[in-house]
Amino acid sequence: MTEGLAGALRAIAGALLAPVMVILLLLLAAAVFLLGSLLVEFFTERRRLRARLPELADALRRENADIPAVLRDSGLLRRQRNALLEVTAHPTLTPAMREALAVRLIRREREHYEGAVRLSDGIAKLGPMFGLLGTLIPLGPGIIALGRGDTYTLSLSLLTAFDTTIAGLIAAALAFVISMIRKRWYAGYMATLEMIMECVLAVSDD
Repeated sequence: MTEGLAGALRAIAGALLAPVMVILLLLLAAAVFLLGSLLVEFFTERRRLRARLPELADALRRENADIPAVLRDSGLLRRQRNALLEVTAHPTLTPAMREALAVRLIRREREHYEGAVRLSDGIAKLGPMFGLLGTLIPLGPGIIALGRGDTYTLSLSLLTAFDTTIAGLIAAALAFVISMIRKRWYAGYMATLEMIMECVLAVSDD
């Protein structure tokens, strides 16, 4: 009975090797794609970020300031400008309603940034798991081949184990670095948005 159960587990493990290798390739491709999107984001958005917060706050609080024009020329990111301009686009709102709108917009931006790092966080966690699976599964046939003196099959099993480990670690490392960079960027973006939103609300309520 024990041998039958062991054989069933061995068959299941052997059947999982191909799906694990496919998943590792997908994780690696996703990590490379995220790296490319990070570079695109840097060159198209972050490098253009030129907002000087003290000067921007002073410009917003200046008497008779054209708030929408100041925001458009502020050097903020496009998403930040759009959120701030949406608050100023409804002059008939009461202060409480405007504050509720600002809270909703800030929550929406936070959810957007959290979603942007969710994929890289997932790859950073799943990469080592599937890499370990890809390492352990081929070792069973490799050990059997070693007992039979079949060094060729053993070498193929070890090569598969090493390749899957490397693929999983590379995908996880890339995703981890991307997550760290984006979390630092997005924390700064949210702090900037919240500060300028407070200024806009204060000016609008005057």
